[in-house]
Amino acid sequence: MKAGRLEAIGEFFVRTVETPEPGPDDLLVRIEAAGICGTDRHLFHGEFPCRPPVTLGHEFSGIVEAVGKAVIDVRPGMRITGDPNIHCGRCAQCRRGRVNLCENLQAIGIHRDGGFADYVLVPQKQAYQLPLFLPPEHGAFCEPLACCLHGTDMAGIKPGSTVVVLGGGVIGMLVVQLARLAGATTVILVTRQAVRRKLAEEIGATHSFDPGNGDTIEGIAGKAGLLPGGADVVIECAGVAETVAEAPKLARNGGTVVILGVLPQGETVEFEPFDLLFREVKILTSFLNPFTHGRAAALISSGTIKVDRLISRRIGLDDLPDAVANPPRPGEVKVLVMPGLKT
Repeated sequence: MKAGRLEAIGEFFVRTVETPEPGPDDLLVRIEAAGICGTDRHLFHGEFPCRPPVTLGHEFSGIVEAVGKAVIDVRPGMRITGDPNIHCGRCAQCRRGRVNLCENLQAIGIHRDGGFADYVLVPQKQAYQLPLFLPPEHGAFCEPLACCLHGTDMAGIKPGSTVVVLGGGVIGMLVVQLARLAGATTVILVTRQAVRRKLAEEIGATHSFDPGNGDTIEGIAGKAGLLPGGADVVIECAGVAETVAEAPKLARNGGTVVILGVLPQGETVEFEPFDLLFREVKILTSFLNPFTHGRAAALISSGTIKVDRLISRRIGLDDLPDAVANPPRPGEVKVLVMPGLKT
């Protein structure tokens, strides 16, 4: 089979490799769609820890082709989405219920071979069924949506809340929809890209703002008068030092900031502790998808979260090296890898 392999930092190739054989508890899944994530690009550039050589791809769904001897309740022909984050269940963090902080965490597509391939092995406990009537591409959004659910859970968005979302990539677009679903009445998406601002307003944002037009804080809270006193919740989805530093300044006194975007490992950001202390702004960080993948699958399956408009391009495996090595094209939200696609 073909697989997109990170062989070393900065060295990503599509190779022909052996199709894996499922162990007793494994599913062999034929990949229908896998999303390219900003983390994949961080992995390529050595900005996020992993263990090359490895097949990348942690956002995926597909059809079960074969099952191991100990597998129950899953059979060939089912469509599944895989939760890539495998916790041990034994360490102190797992026993506390903090499985995303597992001391022995193994992630499909980071530590073990992932979904940028014709086939992937998925432990049965990591699989969530999707309906066969669902468009195949939609299943690839379950993993990023699961991460967004954890972040919005932490944010504590209530009916009537005001929310600012920093970043117009797929995470920002999903958070916009989740914020509205939670009852937020004002949701402002901040991004420089006009195409993304327009899309955000079409899928649920009440307003959008271009930080290139001037100071974001003054522009939103001052001139526009949208958030006098600041937002109840600010969610950073861009993974950019500038917006992480800016987020607390957009929050009201007593407001909450959630850092959901992934910055390169080693990058630092400056805050003013005096300001945070005397305004009692909470800064929270959200990592992975503890116990949220099933909820994400349900939301995607029901059509409650709209993802069709978020698909910018569909590519085959042979186009992967260029897509992983380079930033998204202007206006792109999500690029999907579809191994069955002939280009």
